[in-house]
Amino acid sequence: MAFSTPTLKQIRARVRDDVTSRLPGADAAVGNSNLRVMSDANAGLALEEHAFLLWLARQLMPDTAEAEWLERFGNIYLRRGRKAGTFATGTITLSGTPGTIVPAGTALLYGNYVYETVDPVTIGASPTAADIEAVMAGATPSLEVGGSLRLQTAISGVNATAPVTSGEAGIDEESDDDLRVRVLDRIRKPPMGGDANDYVAWTLEVPGVTRAWPAPREMGIGTVTIRFMMDDLREDGFPLSGDLVTVADYLETVRPVTVKDLFVVAPIAEPINFTISGLVSDTAAVRASIAATVADMLARRAAPGQTIYFSWVSEAISSATGEDHHVLTFTDHAMPTIGHIAVPGVITYA
Repeated sequence: MAFSTPTLKQIRARVRDDVTSRLPGADAAVGNSNLRVMSDANAGLALEEHAFLLWLARQLMPDTAEAEWLERFGNIYLRRGRKAGTFATGTITLSGTPGTIVPAGTALLYGNYVYETVDPVTIGASPTAADIEAVMAGATPSLEVGGSLRLQTAISGVNATAPVTSGEAGIDEESDDDLRVRVLDRIRKPPMGGDANDYVAWTLEVPGVTRAWPAPREMGIGTVTIRFMMDDLREDGFPLSGDLVTVADYLETVRPVTVKDLFVVAPIAEPINFTISGLVSDTAAVRASIAATVADMLARRAAPGQTIYFSWVSEAISSATGEDHHVLTFTDHAMPTIGHIAVPGVITYA
């Protein structure tokens, strides 16, 4: 039988009745009496204890734990625990009096964000490249090529502004929701010495990776192919060449030595286009909601080689805020190859 946490009113009544029953002739229900004040004070303390026990009960199970308690489950079950945030990086060009040295750790401002030079830089006769890194880890916006940073503190012989030549955004520390999913997957799918689920779990341990799919034997007997997405880091979600190297290098440290060959490749985008007619209500807000619900559906259901079905698309459209009914022109869309993955395409309204 489930335990129901009593309310403050119920606890007060219980304490008053208990005091009254233990002191013949007394009545703890009398307003402003010493017994009532003491009873109600004790009831308040008891309610706080009930609240703490209720909170503690949530922390003792991984599906409801949060913050540092959930992180403890992560440290127990997962190889790396919570994925740390990463630092935004970039490259700028410094100019000024040739021979002037810009020390490592020189602070530059990009809006409200602070970056520092990674290494000492000696200004040359032409603009000199310098690598920079954000001071704080997290989802710092990517530096915009063509923009500029400014020195936080002036340096004699160095121009105050430095143009950006490249930039890469940082990643926030893994959220409780994402960590909880990985912990529960680890509990429900224990390590099996290198099965498909293991490769998914290992790939998701790499910061920035949000989805992953293994394809055993795709390249022959004894081989494993991994495809993955980085939805929070890359604008379109697809990994860059450097991301493929990072994941491949990490998988080499954890995969079984018995695997003949490991291939880490990016999925290939396959746009999903369709036509909607007779939309009610047909407004800009409803169309925007339809685009969002279809994109969400694809993020949940799409996988390399996965066919996108008419019913999935229609259901996503119907769940859009403000949509009453519609006519969808679309046929089940099979992927051209096992490496293709569905992404939002063009929605035509007729």
